[in-house]
Amino acid sequence: MKPLDPRLVGRSRAARWFLLAGGVLAVAQAASAVAFAWALAALVSGFIGGMAMPEATPLLAVLLSAASMRALAAWCWDVVGSAGAMRVKAELRDELLRALATRPSGVPGFPTARIATLLGPGLDALDEYFGRYLPQLVLTVVATPICIVAAWVADPLSGVVLVVVLPLIPVFMALIGMATAAVQRRQWESLASLSRGFLEVVGGLSTLLLFGRAERQVARIREVTDEYRARTMRVLRITFLSGFTLEFAASLSVALVAVSIGLRLVAGDLALMTGLFVLVLAPDVFLPIRNVGAAFHASAAGVTASGDALDLLAIAEGGTPHAPAAGRGDARAAHGTDEGLRVRGMRVRRGERVVLDGLGLEAEPGEIIAITGESGSGKSTLLAALLGFAEFDGSVSIGGRVLTRGDRGSFAWAGQAPVLLAGTVAGNVRLGDEGAAPAVLEEALRVAGVELDPAHPVGSDGSGLSGGQAQRVATARAVHRLLARDSRVLLLDEPTSAQDPQREEEFAVRLRELAAEGRIVLVTTHRRTLAAIADRVLELTGSHA
Repeated sequence: MKPLDPRLVGRSRAARWFLLAGGVLAVAQAASAVAFAWALAALVSGFIGGMAMPEATPLLAVLLSAASMRALAAWCWDVVGSAGAMRVKAELRDELLRALATRPSGVPGFPTARIATLLGPGLDALDEYFGRYLPQLVLTVVATPICIVAAWVADPLSGVVLVVVLPLIPVFMALIGMATAAVQRRQWESLASLSRGFLEVVGGLSTLLLFGRAERQVARIREVTDEYRARTMRVLRITFLSGFTLEFAASLSVALVAVSIGLRLVAGDLALMTGLFVLVLAPDVFLPIRNVGAAFHASAAGVTASGDALDLLAIAEGGTPHAPAAGRGDARAAHGTDEGLRVRGMRVRRGERVVLDGLGLEAEPGEIIAITGESGSGKSTLLAALLGFAEFDGSVSIGGRVLTRGDRGSFAWAGQAPVLLAGTVAGNVRLGDEGAAPAVLEEALRVAGVELDPAHPVGSDGSGLSGGQAQRVATARAVHRLLARDSRVLLLDEPTSAQDPQREEEFAVRLRELAAEGRIVLVTTHRRTLAAIADRVLELTGSHA
């Protein structure tokens, strides 16, 4: 069970209006439930005791009024929920668009596809959140205690039973909610991945057609679509299972109250009207909290989307996200508030020539930054400066720690020209980290697209391998170092310059998967495919960026 995000209450007047109106409606609905149970119990016990029809008229009027008031409150909940969702969505979209307008270079961790998904179907999911989930949550907080107090006043023993068994349902809901949150987050990431893949294909369609690779993208889109479908089915399975669990727990709780009342009625220790009043009221004690559990799954997408929207606003306004879930561009949550790479005022000279002047760069965990520019614009010089191979003015920090020249522990890198030693493919990839687990070697070979046997012999300077194979082995060595040493940043200098378009596309997909684990990837490239999958592109233009 997830309450209304306090950040949303602080930002949105519509959310505060919803809570105020909801509190009034919850009190009205609780009062009508108590009045209905009392009137019905009085009528039934009165008719059994021989009450005449004229005496029953006032009770019938109370019964009908309570039923009408309850129906009216339910209708008002629909109106308030719909209006609240529309107003909150409008406010969030307006704030998001205004925030994005002030950041034309983009927001770290929020590529275009993710923002488009958030502004579209993401915020639309708030309809279920405000229409179904929050009304039941407000009723649980306001109406349930009122009903319990009414039952306790009428029959203290039944009140005690209700107080004891009621926590069973939140316990089940908490367990189910934890499982649902993880599955829902993966489903949301799959939707963002599907949107991103489609936009990338559309954006690079002319290039794909030029190289005759357009048809191959059908399989890629189909794969991502199937993944989204599979994750949606997992959410539905948990939804049905949790619905059964909550219904069972609520039915069992009501049954315990009914058995207690029944035994005391038979023994003559409880008046009929009191017993009927508590029996009629007991389902209303559990109904809101049962509905909260049932509506949680339908509203989970809205919860996730609103959290992303508030995180984006926090970053765009110069703050930090509250609690983003791990995912693409969000791996920084696992490390703290400032785990990114920061380059400030970098100035690099080559002799008398200034190659880079006043360069600034910010990259967050989970981001891929493509560095582009004409030959001689300073792409390789930037990587050399980060690694301490070139002197520079300015500062470089990772996670708030300023790096000194030669402090390369946070980096793994592969240069533009692969440098291989005589030995085997595995020996070259594991160079310097021979003690790493075999699984690290397998993952590095997979990410780099090395299809050779790890025991395949390699001659001096990579002889025996083609240019493309040697480049992939050098890239695998950088990935191996990144994983074996748990480095923060992966630097790749033209890693696909010797690869054909198909291999480049496959490497781009695997590079995105690697970044999603919380790594920062800086890749220099002249190729559109790598630039297309990047979160941001930094174009260098000679002495400045």
